[in-house]
Amino acid sequence: MTDASSMSDSDLARRAIALLDLTDLSNGLDEAGVEKLCARAATPAGPVAAVCLWAGFVPQARRLLKGVPVKVATVVNFPAGDDDVMGAADEARYALLDGADEIDLVLPWRALAAGRREVVGALLGAVRASVPPTRTLKTILETGELKTPDLIREAARIAIGTGADFIKTSTGKTQTSATPEAVAIMLDEIAASGRRVGIKPSGGIRTLADARAYLDLADRRMGPDWATPDTFRFGASGLLDVLLTAAGGAA
Repeated sequence: MTDASSMSDSDLARRAIALLDLTDLSNGLDEAGVEKLCARAATPAGPVAAVCLWAGFVPQARRLLKGVPVKVATVVNFPAGDDDVMGAADEARYALLDGADEIDLVLPWRALAAGRREVVGALLGAVRASVPPTRTLKTILETGELKTPDLIREAARIAIGTGADFIKTSTGKTQTSATPEAVAIMLDEIAASGRRVGIKPSGGIRTLADARAYLDLADRRMGPDWATPDTFRFGASGLLDVLLTAAGGAA
């Protein structure tokens, strides 16, 4: 595969659409909004990877996407990243019973910053135990709040060590979301782990240039064939229209 830096805008956009978690985690989301979100998931340029929405809407999304090759993702321990171990595990379990394919879990980053690593490991481990291998667990590090490279690196290692299928930068609910610097650290930790773990840059990704920059980072560090829907996702609510325009499809 051609690496992202040398792809045409159209080819890059089509590649990115297939890697997109089309997201609506707004406080005003309602059933009509879910219907609209799911209708947009099957685009003229091909389907997105997943839709990501609040857990209460998982059953509706499951019905609307029946027969469509788009996963249903929801969030757990979101957005605060609390340290209620059993509460987070129960949230994940109920969402899976409702039909979620993927769980995006917020790591208790305040506990990590305070040096309470045992709490972090316990919560991530409990949720992993609730999510079977047939479903996908993405662990959100909240890198913009961890701030330092050392803490971001430690969060990535703990998440990978407790069985995350993906590590994700951000909830998109804080002042600083995804940054190339954080993603580079996370990719290095994935490479060092020897495990098949994906990455999800999330929050603040709004332009074709943003998408190209993050894909190029993955291509350069992991190889041009590495980033597929099984190993790379974009978490974004506003990126799809930009990608469709660049791909030559109706936005």
